[in-house]
Amino acid sequence: MTSTQLARKPLAARIKQRLKRAMGPWGVFLQGFIEHPVMVGSIIPSSRFTIARMLGPVKWDECKLFVEYGPGVGTFCRPVLERLPRDGRLIVIDTNPLYIDYLKATITDSRFIPVLGSAADVEDIVHAHGFDHADYVLSGLPFSTLPDGVGPAIAAATYRVLRPGGAFLVYQFSAKARDFMARHFTRIDADFEWLNVLPCKLFWGWKE
Repeated sequence: MTSTQLARKPLAARIKQRLKRAMGPWGVFLQGFIEHPVMVGSIIPSSRFTIARMLGPVKWDECKLFVEYGPGVGTFCRPVLERLPRDGRLIVIDTNPLYIDYLKATITDSRFIPVLGSAADVEDIVHAHGFDHADYVLSGLPFSTLPDGVGPAIAAATYRVLRPGGAFLVYQFSAKARDFMARHFTRIDADFEWLNVLPCKLFWGWKE
């Protein structure tokens, strides 16, 4: 956008555009939270400690398809791609076009597939990209604030799309997600990460 075009925009829009430029991905993340607070789990991206602990149990040599719900500005995307085999794929699903457009512009890895859509449609999305199942699904979606019926639908669809031995990886500030997971996953491992803003609960639901 040129300086002339920027000057023609309303003052509030100009300020927001300048702040987003100055803050980089943090600005994009903050804008997404302000516009859709119910769909964004936190105003602050996850810490490197949360990322490392959340991804720790993944058997990367067995992972051909990793799926993430609510990728935001890619806080988990890059660490996942660093660990993913060369023939693996990472599909990320988000309902916010702001985040999807940002990820398309900033992550050029050929294994990366950003999709504008709902996590409840994960089965259709996975099949549309030529896969029968996912090996792991990661979610930071705020299950406690999702619209009625959405959380249970996501948990059920995730269980169906996972292969036996795969896992649903969830990080949350509340235990609400575990309630939805427990309807489908008989084994749920749990942990807690203090070094995060805010400290968060970690869950791994294994499809046995």
